[in-house]
Amino acid sequence: MKQKKYWILISVLAIIAVAINLFSANHAWVEHYYSRGAYPIIAVILRFLFGWLPVSLGDILYAAAAIWMVVKLVKIIRAIYKKQLFPRGYETTIQSVLIKIFSIYILFNLLWGINYNRVGIASQLGLATEKYSVDELKNLNALLLQKVNASSNLLLINGGKVLAGRQIFSGSKQAYKNISLRYGFLNYEPPSLKISLWSWLGNYLGFLGYYNPFTGEGQVNTSGPKFLQPYTYCHEIAHQVGYAKENEANFVGYLAAMASKEEAFHYSAYLDLFLYANGNLFSADSTAAKTFRTNLLPAVKADLKEWRQFSLRYKNPVEPLIRWMYGIYLENNQQPSGMLSYDEVTGLLIAYHKKYGGL
Repeated sequence: MKQKKYWILISVLAIIAVAINLFSANHAWVEHYYSRGAYPIIAVILRFLFGWLPVSLGDILYAAAAIWMVVKLVKIIRAIYKKQLFPRGYETTIQSVLIKIFSIYILFNLLWGINYNRVGIASQLGLATEKYSVDELKNLNALLLQKVNASSNLLLINGGKVLAGRQIFSGSKQAYKNISLRYGFLNYEPPSLKISLWSWLGNYLGFLGYYNPFTGEGQVNTSGPKFLQPYTYCHEIAHQVGYAKENEANFVGYLAAMASKEEAFHYSAYLDLFLYANGNLFSADSTAAKTFRTNLLPAVKADLKEWRQFSLRYKNPVEPLIRWMYGIYLENNQQPSGMLSYDEVTGLLIAYHKKYGGL
């Protein structure tokens, strides 16, 4: 009788999962009813519930999940050794696994994941994201080179001001407050930004920040180079306000960073975006890409050297595996380019430049 009830529960969960998939297939529905309808309410509730906590609840939950998985793995290995792999029976074990998988899938999508299927920022701003030419890519590289060098000079004139952790936190929130005056749909209240408890682990796994869809918190790795962090904060907040795809989070993060009055935010965004655009150009014209990179100011090159040294310090065989796994995750969430999805912000920047004439 108990197993029959479990099969009924599994059937209900399966129907909900299928319904989510059918709904997500219609991007216009997702944009109107979820991304601009239900999700903003869900996001505010999550940030209201957990944003006030001084530590990241999401980090704690993920740690607990990791420990649970290790314990389960040990038990499975022990059961295999003792030839008692299914002590509760095949059917009960299968039911337990299916209930967990369906529950996590449904919760993930309802709380945030459906945003992967939205129409997105290009539609909201009326940007024509068409296939761009190599010449357009070169023009973007030239513009971003000019911007990053000019921004670096301004920082040097101001004494090379580097923002501390609390200043970046408050600065990123203020940046979104500023941009929301122009684009009301980018409103970010209440905030829920946390310093990741696992920043040291992030150095080895290769992440500068992440969004936890189950708690609505944005986590940032603050142990990396300081000049990277302002744009990273803006990127993670973009995920929080409903932009799931990495290229869109990069672009929304750029819009917010440009709305900041702190030059450190401008520099952080321009540097990251230049590297994305330059990497794309390298694939089409490596000579031109190298020329643009050579023309970076010495101060900018020094920052890139610091970044390389930081990355080399934590280089390990696990990081490529993590990047590969995350790439598969992205491919299965409307981003067929995988890890290269971050670079696709280039197309949005070119479209924005065509429409507004500047960056």
